[in-house]
Amino acid sequence: MSVEVNHLTKRLVLRLNTGLDENFNPVYRARSWSNVKPEVTNENLFALGAMIGDLTEHTLYRLETVDYNELNEI
Repeated sequence: MSVEVNHLTKRLVLRLNTGLDENFNPVYRARSWSNVKPEVTNENLFALGAMIGDLTEHTLYRLETVDYNELNEI
């Protein structure tokens, strides 16, 4: 069986360190932007995420992307 992958869209996710909980464990929050075109390069997404992270009051912990693909049997 062969499978064809059709790239639909991406989501950019910023993981922010918002402080510590009562047990002094780090607390993270996610902020995401949907419907990023799949042809946008990871380098451009990283640069954009880093710029947005610089504008937040919290520390940027990690940048992530989520890819949405359609799988079709051919």
